[in-house]
Amino acid sequence: QVQLVESGGGLVQAGGSLRLSCVASGSSFRILAVDWYRQAPGKQRDMVASITLRGFTNYADSVKGRFTISRDGAKNTVYLQMNSLKPEDTAVYYCHTNVGPIDYWGQGTQVTVSS
Repeated sequence: QVQLVESGGGLVQAGGSLRLSCVASGSSFRILAVDWYRQAPGKQRDMVASITLRGFTNYADSVKGRFTISRDGAKNTVYLQMNSLKPEDTAVYYCHTNVGPIDYWGQGTQVTVSS
């Protein structure tokens, strides 16, 4: 089993920054890719960033150049550094991974960007 616990969300002004954390438990974390998704009210959940065990990263076009995903193996933690935040970044952000056909999700953390 894999458990993901997110933190770091909050309310910030446009142009500000937040760093989200996703702490993973379970031995499978060390061999899995980890993704950040976000979901705004009434919209589908979309991937914003992904990182592999070896550190390869991918980003949605909407966040490229503003968000950075990273991982700290010693802490079993994946981070999402969010800079130059915009009101359209407002959403619940979720940490995600999978083990074969099984998906694991964190509880979500709310990010609200005011104008």
